[in-house]
Amino acid sequence: MSKAAQDALIGSIPPDQPVLIAGPTASGKSALALQIAQTAGGVIVNADASQVYGCWRLISARPSPEEEALAPHALYGHIADDTAYSTGHWLREVREILRRGSRPIIVGGTGLYFKALTEGLADIPAIPPDIRKQADEMPLETMLSELDAQTKDGIDTANRARVQRGYEVLKATGKGLSQWQADTGAPLLPPDRCTRIALGVDRDWLNTRIARRFDAMLDAGALGEVAAVAARYNPALPAHKAIGVPELMAHLRGEMSLDAARDAAIIATRQFAKRQRTWTRSKMADWHLFTCP
Repeated sequence: MSKAAQDALIGSIPPDQPVLIAGPTASGKSALALQIAQTAGGVIVNADASQVYGCWRLISARPSPEEEALAPHALYGHIADDTAYSTGHWLREVREILRRGSRPIIVGGTGLYFKALTEGLADIPAIPPDIRKQADEMPLETMLSELDAQTKDGIDTANRARVQRGYEVLKATGKGLSQWQADTGAPLLPPDRCTRIALGVDRDWLNTRIARRFDAMLDAGALGEVAAVAARYNPALPAHKAIGVPELMAHLRGEMSLDAARDAAIIATRQFAKRQRTWTRSKMADWHLFTCP
């Protein structure tokens, strides 16, 4: 997005209206959110499932301390990596921010957070630990084969976390996730009460940015950040599945070279970005689409 286009976009947003900014990783969402906050005011609220964890500033591409000092930020790095944190937890925290009267600028790449925020979230009971443990150890294909057709049609079947969630809900409640979602209540922030921005990107442009950003992460000390949790690393924890963590952990264990870990992490990030772009096209067709660069 050119500076002129960005300035025009910012100028078109009602000054008191909540702003939602979605798009693929490395597309420039955080920079746009910061520009809006500095120009028109507001608190920048994280909507990225990896950036909530305190152990991952570099590997999750959280805003730097210098960036955080330029505007109020919320829901970044406030959760321990072994603490359960779901879309429901995130939604409750956003509700508190709205109750305080702060104008939120909600930014991130976790599409499910935005869907829950603007469309509502089903009140699904907590999953028993034994079912979660069983699911943690099951192959993706096995869980997928047991999902009901409606749930399977409504999720990214390549995303293990989404498939596992559907499997756990079905096993725990006897009712498919899609059925629960059909009974969803009113959303916390309906679409007509906010400005929704989705960033569209050129694939090659984004792939180049992804590679450059991961190299910058390594230069800034991402390997040391991952090494700091090596003693308690648990690949079943959602926090420890953050892209780049399994790859760098494999290097630290002597299973691959640093160059190979770098390449694997970049490939995984590009695959993730492709799924995010697909989500944007299919689930955010009625958002305001702005193209980068």
